[in-house]
Amino acid sequence: MKILVTGGAGYIGGTVAGLLASQGHKAVVFDNLSHGRRELIPAGVDFVEGELADRPAIENLFIEARNSGYPFDGVLHFAALIEAGESMQKPEIYFRNNTASTLSLLEAVLTHGPRRLVFSSTAAVYGEPTVVPIPEDAALQPTNAYGESKLLVEHMLRWFHRIHGLRYASLRYFNVAGAPEGPYGITRGEAHEPESHLIPLILDVALGRRSSIRIYGDDYPTPDGTCIRDYIHVSDLADAHLLALRALDSDANDGRLIYNLGNGQGFSVRQVIESARRVTGHPIPAEVHPRRPGDPAVLVAGSQKAIRELGWQPRYTQLDDILRTAWAWHQKRYQL
Repeated sequence: MKILVTGGAGYIGGTVAGLLASQGHKAVVFDNLSHGRRELIPAGVDFVEGELADRPAIENLFIEARNSGYPFDGVLHFAALIEAGESMQKPEIYFRNNTASTLSLLEAVLTHGPRRLVFSSTAAVYGEPTVVPIPEDAALQPTNAYGESKLLVEHMLRWFHRIHGLRYASLRYFNVAGAPEGPYGITRGEAHEPESHLIPLILDVALGRRSSIRIYGDDYPTPDGTCIRDYIHVSDLADAHLLALRALDSDANDGRLIYNLGNGQGFSVRQVIESARRVTGHPIPAEVHPRRPGDPAVLVAGSQKAIRELGWQPRYTQLDDILRTAWAWHQKRYQL
């Protein structure tokens, strides 16, 4: 297959592009490098720098691929801003970047094909769930603008499927973590500038790059008072994207696939800190701060549908194993 990977210079997109290349597929990464990094683009993967909002640039990708006699077979769409907290301060940039820019991509897909797309969605579309683990048919009521910006894309996909026959898979996941392991060791991991995700922040404390880890709220209705999240290893997530892409070719479904992807079990902020202490051997001091707006107490994805229909099977089910791979990459990154 020849696949366009938007946002492929990022943590998740780069991992998926690498998996495509390792399986003999041709991946073309399109990224503006605003949050991605060139070093996350795997060897053997073509790279085009550009803005997703630039529809002529996107269309040119499809035209050049078609004229080469080797058109795209599918699109994996990762390009998005992902900070829930920031989205509650600057919602306008999330709707512009995540929602409006995706419309430019969808218009290009309708014009030039292929009409097969896998969308990187989020469990944030559910908001504060009433049932845990969350099923795919749960109410969609985001509590932050980030989740809303992704939900609006899901609405667009549903209408494009109904009216234009676009075949798509929407994959809803929340906290992606860990680093992919391969025959040449660990090559990429999770890091953002500025960093806001829990596990990299915790590991920064273990590395001595921060003095302590902040816990935002310890008065949630959870066993230890801290938020509970479902952590999925990035390699397991990458596997699911390729399985979903292949499933879109099957006549066994109607071409509109929605799956949750997660561990099926939740871990509190304090449990993640304790896991990191075990894995790194460092004390990792913690400080409690007030809650952040828009943070649900519990988000745990029910993934049985993906396991049943896609044949997906997560390999990293233990939090310590996920942290172990993340810690190995962080040590390598800072050469400690």
